[in-house]
This record gives sequence, C-alpha cells and structure tokens, in this order.
Amino acid sequence: MQPILRIEGLRKQFGGIVAIKDVSLEIEKGLIMSIIGPNGAGKTTFFNLITGFYVPDNGHILFEDERVEGLPPHRLARAGIARTFQNIRLFPWMTVQDNLIVARRVKCEGGLFDALVRTPRNRREEKESKAKAEQILAYFQLEDKRYHQAKSLSYGEQRRLEIARALALEPKIILLDEPTAGMNPAESENCVESIFNLNEETGITVVLIEHNMNVVMGVSDRISVLDHGEKIAEGTPDQIQRDENVIRAYLGEDYFGAASGK
Repeated sequence: MQPILRIEGLRKQFGGIVAIKDVSLEIEKGLIMSIIGPNGAGKTTFFNLITGFYVPDNGHILFEDERVEGLPPHRLARAGIARTFQNIRLFPWMTVQDNLIVARRVKCEGGLFDALVRTPRNRREEKESKAKAEQILAYFQLEDKRYHQAKSLSYGEQRRLEIARALALEPKIILLDEPTAGMNPAESENCVESIFNLNEETGITVVLIEHNMNVVMGVSDRISVLDHGEKIAEGTPDQIQRDENVIRAYLGEDYFGAASGK
C-alpha cells in the first residue's frame, strides 16, 4: 500500500529537552494506526508537528508525497489533515450544528464580500455546509441536539461532536488525540464503534493516541510505540503485545500475560 503520510527523521527540542528524537514512520492509506507510549513519551507533540502547531527542528513530513512540514494548521486542514485534541476544544456557546458549519469554512472559497452581500456562491456554500453537517450529525447520532449549545452536551457527546467537527473538513486522514479519555465504558464502546465504522465505510485513514489498551488492540491495524521521544517498536497488535521493549517501557508483564491467557 502507498503511504498517505510519511515521517522522516522528525525531531523537536524544547530547550534542553528532546521531545521527539529522529522519528520515522509510514502510515498506509486506509488503515487505523495507533500511537501509544507512557505519559511524556512525546505523542501529542508528534501530533502537533504533523498538524502544523509546531515546526520541526529537523526531518520531513510528506503528505501524499508532498512536503508539508512547517505549513500552518489551516493549510494542512484544507489539504486533508484533520485532528481532535486531548482537551475538548469546541465552541461552547455555538450550537452543535454551527460547530460543524464553522469547521467547513476551511473548504469554502467565498470570502468576506460574499458573506456580506450574500452572493450566489455564499448561499450555495452555506446550503452545502448545512447539508453536510446534517449528514454527519446523523452519523454520530447527534441530530436531535443540532440546535443545542455545545456546552450543554454530555461529556461523551462533546467527544463525539469533536470527532464529527473534524470529519466535517472531509479529511483524507484524521488524527484523534485520546478520543475515549474520560468516557464511561458505554460511551467508550460507542466511540470505538464510530471510529471503526468511519474507517470501514469511508476509507479515511485514522491515527489515534490512546491509553485504553482494549481500544488500541481492538481497533488498530498497526501500532507504533514512543518512549522518551523515540520510536521503540512498530507492528501489528499481536507483535506489539509480544515486544519486550514495549513490555519494559510501558505496558508491563501483567497485562500481556493476561492478554495472552498465560
């Protein structure tokens, strides 16, 4: 398979701390890839580099064979890279529907003039944005909350809305930073099902940071492991469960013994 995203020798340093140390990684189109590692391993920094929130000190990021390191987030979003955040970053006072419509502004061609005078292009894009928002809200079972303020949703619903907002960008790859964090088991199960179905039905490449190993092992095609900013392992869930470096650095003997039935 052709990689949709290729990372080559990526490095980021903050003062005397090397957060990401010469990481190379290929993510194949259409797969679900998980990035795991202990707290402080550099996972969110890695996402921030890919999505333009940080500029790497060294290395290359190639999206569909085009170098994109250093491009601002809105350029990367328009190119097809969407993300969610570890801490929810919705527009709390906007309605659920408007959170999605605002996200789609990245895809619109009309400018301030079009909006002020309500040109045909503006009306067409507004109609298309509302139709797309309705489709996504139905997919995430949020259509009955379309006119509610985002802050009024439950925690699990806000998490789903943030994924829905990223999907409104019509991305080719979506990066999810701890999508099930803080969810109860039922909410977590629904979220995982949505991620899996999203990948199956649309073919969108999914990359997720996740600490819930049941989620990681159940949904991932491949897993990459970071520790102190370095990639220490990569492979299928079965390979990762048996990797001694991973066991020592993060997951521990007890978990893998239970997972393998020993």
